[in-house]
Amino acid sequence: MTAHTDATAHDAVLVGTHGVSEDDIVRVARDNARVVISDEALTAIGRTRLVIDNLAVADRPVYGVSTGFGALATKHIPPHLRGQLQRSLIRSHAAGTGPEVEREVVRAMMLLRLATLASGRTGVRPVVAETYAALLNAGLTPVVHEYGSLGCSGDLAPLAHVAIVLTGEGNVRDNSGALVDAATALQTHGIAPVELVEKEGLALINGTDGMLGQLVLALNDLDHLVKAADVAAAMSVEGLLGTDRVFAADLQALRPQLGQASSAANITRLLQDSPIVASHAGPEDKRVQDAYSLRCAPQVAGAVRDTIAHARTVATRELHSTIDNPVVTIDDRVESNGNFHGAPVGYVLDFLAIAVADLASISERRSDRFLDVARNHGLPPFLADNPGVDSGHMIAQYTQASIVSELKRLAIPASVDSIPSSAMQEDHVSMGWNAARKLRRAIDGLSRVLAIEILTAARGIDLRVPLEPAPATGRVIAALRERVDGPGTDRFLSPEIQAAFELLTSRVFVENAELEAGPLV
Repeated sequence: MTAHTDATAHDAVLVGTHGVSEDDIVRVARDNARVVISDEALTAIGRTRLVIDNLAVADRPVYGVSTGFGALATKHIPPHLRGQLQRSLIRSHAAGTGPEVEREVVRAMMLLRLATLASGRTGVRPVVAETYAALLNAGLTPVVHEYGSLGCSGDLAPLAHVAIVLTGEGNVRDNSGALVDAATALQTHGIAPVELVEKEGLALINGTDGMLGQLVLALNDLDHLVKAADVAAAMSVEGLLGTDRVFAADLQALRPQLGQASSAANITRLLQDSPIVASHAGPEDKRVQDAYSLRCAPQVAGAVRDTIAHARTVATRELHSTIDNPVVTIDDRVESNGNFHGAPVGYVLDFLAIAVADLASISERRSDRFLDVARNHGLPPFLADNPGVDSGHMIAQYTQASIVSELKRLAIPASVDSIPSSAMQEDHVSMGWNAARKLRRAIDGLSRVLAIEILTAARGIDLRVPLEPAPATGRVIAALRERVDGPGTDRFLSPEIQAAFELLTSRVFVENAELEAGPLV
């Protein structure tokens, strides 16, 4: 069961005293990387536990050791009931309800809580951290539910659903996805349940790990999606006979926003050597300027990038934080604090939801232009093969519009809300978990909107024959055509949208574009 440093585990994630990285979280959550706890961390955990052991026999009350919790913090707990205190805490706080949370979210949350335990500032015994690592390495994922966290005093209910599994209660999903009771699963994998002692139950649930794990996963997704948005925008500019001149570096430099410059450079490279763009670049083109959804694509996608950068700054600080209450300080004091409040994480989760909604909104506007014969510069209405008999992509845009409308609702901040709890002891909470949950839904919606834009733009470009697309956008279209046929009479459209979505989320479109345009930023 132990997860000590092992020379043969060089590809595992090493959990030490100074936190984990974004890459570590993605590898454990999505790629099932193993974890090992460093010897330094195990030593630090053991040393700090001695502090708690000494307090456990002292006369003065210590929150989480010899008192109740929340509004019951003034209640003194005698020594013979303190084990029951920890068990009762976990059982009562494992109060989630609703659908199961995704496996990757639970694994990210578990790694983050393990990282806090490994900091040596929480006062648990080494066996608690080792058992946590063993659960991850066995691929046992505790069942955590959608509803239950206020994002303050930690993600209490979600983390309690993990903690209860350590004690042999609750349920898990095994590597095959089968639902198994925790006692059976632990026995099958040779993992002994933990008998919690003073402070340990509290240390297992008092952190921002759920919302932070979802933030890190969202950042990983959005790093890709902003590149996909540039690919989609370039294809729309090309298919709608727009100009690439507005993306020139000297024009972008007049407004030195970092994200904007990156997006404009991407679009310029994606459109390089495009015969379609070249076909209308001379004085015969009487249009003065393109619509905002084309011309301002870098300004919007760039602002999204800058929001991601800010969110990453907050996430990086949080990844190097020790979130627990009370916490054992470097000089061995045990002090209460408010570091479990999720406001920093909740705010940026909400900021990202706003950015996601706007990026999807401008994408939908570009798709709509392809379908309107008054604005698509010579393409058939709705890109239909036989307009009237065929509807082309008319309803694909409806689907985009439906999603964008939903994303606007999801952009309403969760972090401005607060409902007092625990008899007014916890009178201001962050709702960061709720912000994280809605951002995950928003990212899924953005992915589908961008996929429909690429599907629509590819059809529009194909209808420009004999003109050819740029090498980069051409590769994207070729990748799409391996799953979706080109223009023709109406076909069952939903599977084609799903195929485009799968190609986008598996990063095929961006990877193919980069084969010609070079790495996108």
